[in-house]
Amino acid sequence: MVDKSVNNFTNEVDDDTMSSVYNAWHEMLESESSSMAERLYDLERQVLEQQEEILSLKSTLAEVLRRLNILDCNSSRVSSSTSSSSSYETTIKNNRIRSSQITTTAPATTLDDWRLRRSGSNTNSTTNSPSRFQANTKVTNLNRRSLHHQSNGSLHSADSQSSTSPAASPLPRPATVHSTAAPLQLSNNNINNMNNINNNNNHQSSTTNLMSQSGSSMGSPTGLAKRWNSTGDFVVTSPTNSSSSALLQNSRYTTKSLLNLQTKNSPNSLLKHGSSTAQYEEDNQSVRMYLRGRPVVLYVPEKRADSVNYDITKVQPAPSKKLKLDWVYGYRGKDCRSNLYQLPTGEIVYFVAATVVLCNIDEQSQRHYLGHTDDIKSLAIHPNKLLIATGQCAGQDRRTASPHIRIWNSVSLATMAIIGVGDFQSSVTCVSFSQADNGTLLVAIDDSSEKTISVWEWQKGETGKKITETKCSVDTVVGAEFHPLDRNQIITIGKNHIAFWTLDQNGALYKKMGIFDSREKPKYVTCLTFTAFGDVVTGDSNGNIILWGRGTNAIGKFVKKVHEGSVFSLCALRNGKLISGGGKDGRLVLLGEDLTPAGVENYVEPHFGAVRVVTQGKGMQLLVGTTKNCILAGDLDMGFTPVVMGHTDELWGLAIHPNMPQFITGGRDRLLQMWDTLSHSVVWSKDIGEQIQCVEFLPDGELVLVGTLTGKWLVFDPMSRELLSQYTDGQEPIQIIKASPNGTLVAVGSRDNTIYIYQRTGVPHKFNRIGKCNGHSSFILFLDWSLDGEVLRSNSGDYEILFWNPNLCRQITNSSSLRDTEWASNSCAISFETIGIWPEGADGTDINVVNRNFDKSLMATGDDFGKVKLFTYPASKPKSLSYTYGGHSSHVTNLSFLHDDTRLISTGGADTAVLQWAII
Repeated sequence: MVDKSVNNFTNEVDDDTMSSVYNAWHEMLESESSSMAERLYDLERQVLEQQEEILSLKSTLAEVLRRLNILDCNSSRVSSSTSSSSSYETTIKNNRIRSSQITTTAPATTLDDWRLRRSGSNTNSTTNSPSRFQANTKVTNLNRRSLHHQSNGSLHSADSQSSTSPAASPLPRPATVHSTAAPLQLSNNNINNMNNINNNNNHQSSTTNLMSQSGSSMGSPTGLAKRWNSTGDFVVTSPTNSSSSALLQNSRYTTKSLLNLQTKNSPNSLLKHGSSTAQYEEDNQSVRMYLRGRPVVLYVPEKRADSVNYDITKVQPAPSKKLKLDWVYGYRGKDCRSNLYQLPTGEIVYFVAATVVLCNIDEQSQRHYLGHTDDIKSLAIHPNKLLIATGQCAGQDRRTASPHIRIWNSVSLATMAIIGVGDFQSSVTCVSFSQADNGTLLVAIDDSSEKTISVWEWQKGETGKKITETKCSVDTVVGAEFHPLDRNQIITIGKNHIAFWTLDQNGALYKKMGIFDSREKPKYVTCLTFTAFGDVVTGDSNGNIILWGRGTNAIGKFVKKVHEGSVFSLCALRNGKLISGGGKDGRLVLLGEDLTPAGVENYVEPHFGAVRVVTQGKGMQLLVGTTKNCILAGDLDMGFTPVVMGHTDELWGLAIHPNMPQFITGGRDRLLQMWDTLSHSVVWSKDIGEQIQCVEFLPDGELVLVGTLTGKWLVFDPMSRELLSQYTDGQEPIQIIKASPNGTLVAVGSRDNTIYIYQRTGVPHKFNRIGKCNGHSSFILFLDWSLDGEVLRSNSGDYEILFWNPNLCRQITNSSSLRDTEWASNSCAISFETIGIWPEGADGTDINVVNRNFDKSLMATGDDFGKVKLFTYPASKPKSLSYTYGGHSSHVTNLSFLHDDTRLISTGGADTAVLQWAII
């Protein structure tokens, strides 16, 4: 009996011991697993930190190479410098907004110089002289009425100085060969000019001829051996030595197709001549041109030297000077996300219109990538911090502005690949590189009706290889990101959803929707980021911040109502903390690693707009993009100051200060803004409460006249910004205001077909209306005063040109008597001096603005296709050659030369961008 009890006790002891041992072993395994996971996360973090350090070193080295190349280039070329009077320097020193901003733009290297220097090749330097065209054919003297095909030569920018960006790589599609034009010989500084051919019409030039020319040395110049009674294409080539030719032939991105997507800003391409007929009347010495079938008679001046022995068949040469994109004002934050980043080189990268801007805030310099042809909608940085992907939307002409992605080098600005031409339907609104495999994959969202998601191996060939494509969501998608630690995981967010995608080995995408359980499902998931441990953090339209555990689609932590209204941006800091940016409340809140507010916050002032994107800059500096197209820099302790400002709605008004390097812009956003071209900053900004259509400085610079859409025009003091007086002329928009050269009279052109004439009184800001000029059958578009202020000419929307006596407010019907009148300006698009600006098939609405510089040597135009063209003044020959520049993504609404003719300012309509061009 005793033995049995002992045995039972022994068995119980053994069971307890075994149970204790098992529990201890189990606890040990759990502890070891937890410790192993923590060590694994720690190792992953260390690896990422080391990778970032290596990338930073690589980027710094690349920047050093770029700067060395700039110094090398500067030793062989002379750059134009801008000087200002000592009085202005004193004024700007006392009144500028940021004293550190007055500096000139740093020069930028060109792609081919960079390539040649890296390869050790030597290229013969070429001059920067203008193109000269000499016809070999003998022009017959016209003794009777001669018929000539009106044309417009468009000579694209012949060197890299049109911008710091190389020309866009051609799209991979076939070209049609049917050109018989003889080649022209031009001097160029950039070998890359031979590689890009611009096609504005259905005709395409000879691919075979151009490729053979770009691969061989061009010796002697070739003249124009061609009859001018037919449309022709001029192929622009450049002489090169054998080493550079070999480099171009071996380059991966030499021109293989002349159907270049880059028609808006393709430099140095081909010259197209129009087919509209223009007639020279020998009897009364006039030119009859047609716009939409309506004849316009323009009289040839008799006493001007440039019109003596006028010959309609001769070619007006391209101007001796060119444009270089000097500075871009504006930023697109109103409807785009994740488009502001700090590069290791110290530059911030963002976009506006069709231009990507790389801006160094400290050095006050900009570089520009101009490869796109329409609005850029998305931007992503490669893990190596050197490559950048940007996606654009579709333009009106899908042949020249197809939605696609361009991948390019941020140091050399060389285009590496063009992805998705013909695959995307609407616009590429989201783009992201894979992070865990060094950026071999690229994900993109097409904002078409299907909202498709596609994954690309972008390094496979020049156009990449699409791995897969599938429908992403029935609702709007606002973000897509690769997981930084899991190679095959993609997260998308948007209206009513967050989705976790898995890319399998066969290239198929599988989706798991985020589960909100009993928590309120937001209308929008608005932003996302990742913690150092790989967890996903999202913000939504309810102001909540949610953590989703790594590898799951379930909520791990829910922080409610961090912001009032939507959380527009989340930024993961290098120290593991997060910054959240609110839309409605404008607050920037610091969150700890557990997502709880750390008690440190700041806010963005309402007039800058709501927070759209937050990114970390140098050290603890934060960069904030806003919905009113501003970029702010600062931190939570010291607050934020603007470094980039812009307009938010369609931009039409532009006026140049008559004696200072400043200008004023006004738009439909009701903002009137004064800009300084040397400090590249906003001197002041004022909301006038009215949508602005036009702006004008009086000749003495003491007053600014502003025309609005409601028929009012207002008078402001440009120094105090005070509204001094206002006047009303009808209820239609005021299209244009033009002051006479002496400032005593003001002509106000309205959309009600009437020109109102005002006289300045003894009180400087008071005006009295002396009459109305009635006679146009359509709205007033352009006005010009004669040099003596005794004659006014006007253009209307139905392509009519009329002349007026402004003192009597009567029309001068004998327009031939005014053929030798000297005009104080040349803003009328229909005049004898502007015959050559009209492109082939022009319907009269293509040209939005034309302006002449002050020394009467250059003329610039802005058109509906986002192009700025530079002509020799006067462009009185139908065959007038020009240089064409891009950067805008919508119609160019206004442009004007500065008072000293050193720069040109152009404004975009819907793109809200202001571009500053240096004249070189």
